[in-house]
Amino acid sequence: MNETIGCIGLGNLGLPLARNLLKAGYALRVYNRTASKAEPLVAQGAQQVSRPVDAVTSGGIVVTILWGDASVESIVTSEGFLEQLGPGGIHLAMSTISPEMTKKLAAMHAQHGSVYVEAPIFGGSEAAVAQRLWIPFAGPQRAKERVRPLLKAMGGQGIVDFGEEVGAATLVKLVGNFLIVSAGQSLREALSVAENNGVDPKAVLDMLTTAPTLFPSPIYQGHGKRIVEDTQAAPFRQSKIPLKDVTLFTKTAQQVELSTPIAHLLSDLLRSDEARA
Repeated sequence: MNETIGCIGLGNLGLPLARNLLKAGYALRVYNRTASKAEPLVAQGAQQVSRPVDAVTSGGIVVTILWGDASVESIVTSEGFLEQLGPGGIHLAMSTISPEMTKKLAAMHAQHGSVYVEAPIFGGSEAAVAQRLWIPFAGPQRAKERVRPLLKAMGGQGIVDFGEEVGAATLVKLVGNFLIVSAGQSLREALSVAENNGVDPKAVLDMLTTAPTLFPSPIYQGHGKRIVEDTQAAPFRQSKIPLKDVTLFTKTAQQVELSTPIAHLLSDLLRSDEARA
């Protein structure tokens, strides 16, 4: 824990992850495009920097939690980032981006002697605070061994190794998010049908999601609880992330010439929800 970790991206998930690292005893250098978001971490002992490269230590570990392909690539290609990370350095990338981009970024790191490890996250800010995140990760084995304690300190209750081929963990994340979005949309439709036919949607939800019945899953339970409060509400209306991730899922399938009719339908539904928001 004597090592200083760089953290770039302090949004809804990045902030609690960085807090968890501070609580675990790690020293942090933090960067966020909106500088004020770093203030709670600075108050707890983190060092705020004004450029992404200043969060990087030579041969160290830098964590990024950003929006998508373009934002991660822009950080990696920003002035001095790869040069400063250098031989032995690790970029622990926790964003949900395309497998194609992860491979491109891994190759760029390799040219500078550093290593790219992908570790996208299942779970939001509440799960991070509760230390209930699930994290698939992939990359060179020695680098994964080095970052595993950080993933646990950030809140990983389950850290699952998907080998050394970068892109595998990102694909797992896209598949998982596709299933999560599918579950949310299906729940909304099912509970709306129940309610409009005179059956209490909460009673339906309680029966179907309480163990040992059919769907005792946090996804069905969590989304269902929100939906029964308003069965006409879109479970993802307040977030642009589901549409982004379903689009990435579809594009990834297209690259191997697979059709994804359900994903296309979900995209249409999400765009419609977004238009009404």
